[in-house]
Amino acid sequence: MTISAHKIENQQDLEAAFKIRETVFVVEQNVPAEEEYDEFEKSSTHYLATANGIPCGTARWRVTDKGVKLERFAVLQEYRSQQVGSAILQKVMADVQAAHPGKKMYMHAQVHAIPFYGRHGFTKVGELFSECDIDHYKMEKYA
Repeated sequence: MTISAHKIENQQDLEAAFKIRETVFVVEQNVPAEEEYDEFEKSSTHYLATANGIPCGTARWRVTDKGVKLERFAVLQEYRSQQVGSAILQKVMADVQAAHPGKKMYMHAQVHAIPFYGRHGFTKVGELFSECDIDHYKMEKYA
């Protein structure tokens, strides 16, 4: 399987990313659609991962007053544990490091994903908290 991840540059790829997020977050995890899609869609940098050309994963990042927030990582169920998440995360981190060297990258990681992000150099900080009835920890890494 050939996996690749790229920054989204067109509406068709953005729609594919939104469809993946809807499937993972709204359908699988019961996140309300009005919580999933927010005022940061237009100001964020979005990514799409493909496996053999088929859209299967997505993420985005945006600059905040606390650093660069990585968010909305989602991989379709049938493509999990096949390096799709790693491909997206590595592409996002490389682009953030190039655009914002030395800035803190952070995320709100779902508890089940903490080991994954830890393998990529992120450190859990702070206390457990809930977003959309899903337990999270903040994780950080410096670009």
